[in-house]
Amino acid sequence: MSTTTKYNNPKTRRKLSLWEKLYLFEVVRGLLTTFKHLFRPKFTRQYPEERWDPPASFRGRPVLVLEENGVERCVACGLCSRVCPPLAIEVRASETELLKERYPVVFEINMLRCIFCGYCEEVCPEEAIIMSKDYELTFRDPSEGIFGKDKLLTPKAQLKDRLDYLAKMRN
Repeated sequence: MSTTTKYNNPKTRRKLSLWEKLYLFEVVRGLLTTFKHLFRPKFTRQYPEERWDPPASFRGRPVLVLEENGVERCVACGLCSRVCPPLAIEVRASETELLKERYPVVFEINMLRCIFCGYCEEVCPEEAIIMSKDYELTFRDPSEGIFGKDKLLTPKAQLKDRLDYLAKMRN
């Protein structure tokens, strides 16, 4: 037994006029939309030849900050590895005679696991690990995706935009 609703009741259906049955107005409206988009400026980038310079707020691959005197900022507290959701960061600490007392003997980030969430940057008390503007990562072998200190340490001068942005956002 079927019930009658407003959707299957033939009395509630509105009859279309001849112009509405031809759909001419809707076709013309669709063509106008097409022509409007045809003459807009294009923003397609010719990628390998035309590089994109990301803004300071961009979160590229994480890097370690290297001070001007050649000492890394990281104190190997391990907070970054604890908050990392995909467990991509490994830190092994050792003691040093410098003022900061500890430094990472091993600091590795598995870039195949890293999801660029930025939690490591947020939790770091020394601003030692920050997200860079680098977004081009290619590997031929999965072992190339594990970045050690040799690939992670970046001079502070190259990271000035991001460090200034972080200082502005934290104040």
